Amino acid sequence: MDIFEILRLSLNSLRTNKVRSFLTMLGIIIGVFSVILLVSIGNGLQDMINKQFENLGTNIIIIMPGKLLDEQGQYAGNHGPPNFAGSKLTLSHVDGLRRLGNPIKDAAGRNETPITASIGKGKTIFTTLIGITGNYSSVRNTNSQSGRFITQNDVNSGKRVVAIGPSLSEKLFNGENPIGKNIRLGDNQFKVIGVVEKKGGGFGVDADNSAYVPLTTIQRIMNLTNIQVIDVEVNSKDSIKEAIKVINTYMNRRLKEDEFSVLDQSQLLSTINVILGAVTTALGAIAAISLFVGGIGIMNIMLVSVTERTHEIGLRKAIGARPKDIAIQFLIEAVFLSLTGGIIGILLSIPLTAIIKIIISRSESPNLKLLNDFMSS
Repeated sequence: MDIFEILRLSLNSLRTNKVRSFLTMLGIIIGVFSVILLVSIGNGLQDMINKQFENLGTNIIIIMPGKLLDEQGQYAGNHGPPNFAGSKLTLSHVDGLRRLGNPIKDAAGRNETPITASIGKGKTIFTTLIGITGNYSSVRNTNSQSGRFITQNDVNSGKRVVAIGPSLSEKLFNGENPIGKNIRLGDNQFKVIGVVEKKGGGFGVDADNSAYVPLTTIQRIMNLTNIQVIDVEVNSKDSIKEAIKVINTYMNRRLKEDEFSVLDQSQLLSTINVILGAVTTALGAIAAISLFVGGIGIMNIMLVSVTERTHEIGLRKAIGARPKDIAIQFLIEAVFLSLTGGIIGILLSIPLTAIIKIIISRSESPNLKLLNDFMSS
């Protein structure tokens, strides 16, 4: 038989059984749709986190309290979270690092704690109070969209001033200009001097819902002398390795080896990408199960179709059709159902994938334990 004649007979057979053909394709449609959708979600999360790290700067080294790294200098997670309560880091370490010079460009210290924010008798908002040094703005690429940010003069004088994130501003003041107004953070009152530019999700903490105050102020209020984190800015990402050696040498002269850890942000990002890559692969594998089930469904339907069409097969063999011709016809039908189902699944996934990409880009970062262990903007 001519191949085109076999193709025509195959398509006619599928048109004759429209409902069965559609239900057979449905398994492939759902399978392809699920694989593309879940893989897109994983890739979207990975892209979002990469962009957030870029916004924070790729030339940042983080010093945290406690031993967080293994013998190879990689984060292993078996040492537990950073020991913020027992931190031995102080402002003197920040000043000393700043004076080291090339390849270190600058250094900033910070303390963070969850706290409640309110105005008058209004509703109470849970936020993150971040005590910072005056150069935090340049080191961590954080600026004000209105008013001003915390300066070194504020830190030196220990003023009770605060720069709030746009999300916190909206929740407390409902669109009104907050500059010059007072808010209560915990049991203490602060004057709002600025609204920080929008930064989006902050690795498990909404950076736009944060409140920035002078580090000395938060130390005085909470009776602290230590700091939780030191952010070190280097001249370029190419000098990170050299800077880590310089920092380790400096810190080892002042603290014990298990009292601090020097973390390379690019290595942390690489570790996170490996984790997210594995998650994406797992999501794709789970979705592929439905695709496999769809393939089994097509195989079963074609087997049933052969049984139902024994009279047709016998008649065609009687007029000269070879077993090979009949096998090709059923193969064409199966391939057509698979290809059509796959194409429909792809077409359906395109708009939904675009929507999910937009949603992910506007949403907060996933609350991943690894990220919470290390960073908050």
